Amino acid sequence: MTDQMTPDPTMTRIVEAVQLGRTSNAAEARELLTVLWDEIGPAGDALHRCTVAHHLADLQDTLDAELSWDERALAAVSELTDERTRRHLPSLEVRAFLPSLHLNLADCHRRLGNAGPAREHLARAREHLDQLPDDPYGEMIRTAVRDFDADDPTDHR
Repeated sequence: MTDQMTPDPTMTRIVEAVQLGRTSNAAEARELLTVLWDEIGPAGDALHRCTVAHHLADLQDTLDAELSWDERALAAVSELTDERTRRHLPSLEVRAFLPSLHLNLADCHRRLGNAGPAREHLARAREHLDQLPDDPYGEMIRTAVRDFDADDPTDHR
């Protein structure tokens, strides 16, 4: 089995919008992703919803809006299956999404001053670290969790 992506026009549009937001125009990227979110709809493909919401969170102007999108990403992942993720990329597993999604929620809650939810989501991120692949992405998330721990005054382990 190869680890090549299966063509998916919606994922292509998502990736293009995300790249736009990273390189030049966050407002335009936010608009494109919002249009995609509306097209996908609340009952649409969970991989698409999770991916759009995850990236839209990073493009918000307020912490409350960021939190709302992070929560939508986590809700969508609960409907996602490995079968669906593997149709997109054969090595992709749903459980590998969880550390990042919980870390984003922990960070957002911390910045909002919500110590309890921040600790809960950080603990959930830690619980799922072993589910990350042994690759640069997995190491990036592990490092982010360690760095969060070191800087987190709400972490009273």
